Amino acid sequence: MSGDLGAEVVVRAAAAALRRHRNLELILVGDEAELTQLVRKVLGKHPRLSIRHASEVVGMSEPPAEVLRKKKDSSMRVAINLVKDGDAQACVSAGNTGALMATAKFVLKMLPGIDRPAIIAELPSRGGSLHMLDLGANTQATADHLFQYAVMGSIVSNDILCIDAPRVALLNIGAEDTKGNDTVKEAAAMLSASTLNYVGFIEGSDLFDGKADVVVTDGFTGNVALKTMEGTVGLCIHHFKRQFSRSWFAKLQALLAHWVLRSLRVEMDSRNYNGATLVGLNGIVIKSHGSADAYAYQHAIETAIVEVRNQLPQQIGTLLEKEAA
Repeated sequence: MSGDLGAEVVVRAAAAALRRHRNLELILVGDEAELTQLVRKVLGKHPRLSIRHASEVVGMSEPPAEVLRKKKDSSMRVAINLVKDGDAQACVSAGNTGALMATAKFVLKMLPGIDRPAIIAELPSRGGSLHMLDLGANTQATADHLFQYAVMGSIVSNDILCIDAPRVALLNIGAEDTKGNDTVKEAAAMLSASTLNYVGFIEGSDLFDGKADVVVTDGFTGNVALKTMEGTVGLCIHHFKRQFSRSWFAKLQALLAHWVLRSLRVEMDSRNYNGATLVGLNGIVIKSHGSADAYAYQHAIETAIVEVRNQLPQQIGTLLEKEAA
């Protein structure tokens, strides 16, 4: 209900996902009257689509603590309760990130061996893509937290990208073993002694060079890096448009390069990477970008489907037990 573009985006994404997956069942949670009208408009009645009423909506700027105390019948809370009660196997939301994280942690609890949840997302890189975490759930992290992030990131990368032994790297100010603070050095020692495919430190300039499949950092650094990437893409698009509109000759060059530019736009389309996982929870919760359109939101649903099929929380728990043994 509370994504930037409204509930119709979610209904259209749901319709597309139902067409693609014949065994998928979806529950839309929110204002029943509004959702019923939208479903009638977009796809009509569907045997694998149902609506669960929720009387409240979480605003995008509401403090998480206030949401937990005062909005117990919000669409977000009801949806996460469905996962807790076993009526749904995953929750996908485009709502307030802080409120979603706080509510999911309160309702679903953490997996044994995990101290804090983390936000992980898929990002484009040379020759494919990578997964990075934490992207903002926790501004600070200990070495133990970074190790837990690495375990969870390795499982997600294995599930989503089908990589048997994902290469795990720690984001640092240099690739040399002597660089970085005590926290990353301690985490590096723990990862080196683990069964994970740890490949060492990685610098920000090498993130997209295909040197790692999973990049681990604290939430403060990860979120700054993510926003910097998004801003850089926007800056590049701005300069492309400006240069190709400078003269009639530049416009002709743009016309000749149309297919190359179109292919690049498709390959770099951030909608193909929408859907960040809140890992570490005793349940599957996917955070869609608040400004996601129906195409992007459908990708978030696809991420949830993959994680349900692969039983992500159980996999994380099993690997943690193995590492602790």
